[in-house]
Amino acid sequence: MEIIVKPIGFIESPFNEEDKVPIQPSFSESFGTININKEYLEGLEDIDGFSHIILLYWFDRAKETDLKVIPFLDDKPKGIFAIRHPNRPNKIGLSIVQLVKVEKNKLLVKGIDVLNNTPLLDIKPFVPEFDIKGIENTRIGWLSERFRKEEGE
Repeated sequence: MEIIVKPIGFIESPFNEEDKVPIQPSFSESFGTININKEYLEGLEDIDGFSHIILLYWFDRAKETDLKVIPFLDDKPKGIFAIRHPNRPNKIGLSIVQLVKVEKNKLLVKGIDVLNNTPLLDIKPFVPEFDIKGIENTRIGWLSERFRKEEGE
């Protein structure tokens, strides 16, 4: 099976070097601009009513994939599907960002964590009632120990 995806636009960010990009949107206060190709402009109707959006994008500058990688927040290799590293079998990235302003085909967002000119695959509204409502007793795997250390336990 072959899957073909086409960018609907690109993401402008202040980050031109991989080592300068925040490791997650929650660690970023930076602004970025989502540029939507003109043929998708009509699809932006009503997006301005949402405070946050989900960006799906292509890690176009990601390197070769290893199935075990040392993540940013640890010093021991972990399985690629247990971490959020950009070098993945399918180079798909996801960020939830704050939508600040919409002007025609440009969306100003806060919390950007991607390289400048990253291809954008899709946008979805973030809706807590759909995306996280009712989730209880979550586990965060190997990250539990990391966060306990940071809290001084």
